[in-house]
Amino acid sequence: MPSTPVGDDAGTRGKRADARRNIAAILDAAASRLSEDPDVSIGEIAKAAGVGRVTLYGHFASRAELVDAVFARTLDRADRALEAVATTGDPRDALTDLVASSWQIIAEFRALLVAAERELPAERIRAHHDRTLRHIRKLVDRGQTDGVFRDDLPASWLVAVFYSTLHTAADEITAGRLRAHDAPQTITATLLSAYTGRHP
Repeated sequence: MPSTPVGDDAGTRGKRADARRNIAAILDAAASRLSEDPDVSIGEIAKAAGVGRVTLYGHFASRAELVDAVFARTLDRADRALEAVATTGDPRDALTDLVASSWQIIAEFRALLVAAERELPAERIRAHHDRTLRHIRKLVDRGQTDGVFRDDLPASWLVAVFYSTLHTAADEITAGRLRAHDAPQTITATLLSAYTGRHP
């Protein structure tokens, strides 16, 4: 009966566990450092993660690849947050709740968005958003069906308005023209006006 290379298997599992820990540490450090400074260097991210540059580049071949992975993970978090928001009842109330959930994440990671915009093609950033935007599309469709949201404009356009308004708010905060505290109310008022054709 052939022997089982227990030691080799254990060694391989250990290396894989180390790799997973390194990747998690790198992504955590990158998310934290990029949210503070979108121009932070790879060396600083590696230092914050407690790994060397060689180890970091062993998992992420370029800065753009790392930013892409961090941005994808951030949008995964946004997707889970939006999934948890109740979208029953008055579509206007649901919209307010969705803005609050979305904005908390965008406000926290708006510098990460700046890094993504500098490193990634626009279509790649939009592709990452598509999963989260499906929640908005579902709400818009229901609001139009219920006669609460205007139906003289395509649903896809109203979804695009949501996306653009949140990101414009992030830009305005970065530029110092909008206070973060005022952003949710400003965004909600803008969207309700656009979605209903009336002032809220």
